[in-house]
Amino acid sequence: MARSLDGLVLAPVADQAPGQVGTRTRFAYHQRDGEVWAEYAGGDVVRGYLVGTRTEDRLDFRYVQLKQDGTTSSGHCVSTVVDLPDGRVRLEESWEWESQRGSGTSVVEQLPGLG
Repeated sequence: MARSLDGLVLAPVADQAPGQVGTRTRFAYHQRDGEVWAEYAGGDVVRGYLVGTRTEDRLDFRYVQLKQDGTTSSGHCVSTVVDLPDGRVRLEESWEWESQRGSGTSVVEQLPGLG
């Protein structure tokens, strides 16, 4: 199993569609036993939160966010935690909006020197 996410700061490796999470978004992760949660902000996202569970190297969580234009959105994500050769952590994600149409995949990685 990959190491704990507690205290790690991760960021997307690529921008998503406008108005969504992007390379300027930062996720501050926390983990205790099988619980995971994070606060995130940056780019088009003013404030976001995610909360869920971790079983082995699988995360299953819901997220909600406030965007710069004042709208809110929410969804569901399942991620696989991967240890990178340089010791950092990567999350390979499959997500789906619940408050609007749309789904996709994304990758977030631990920022070097943070966490």
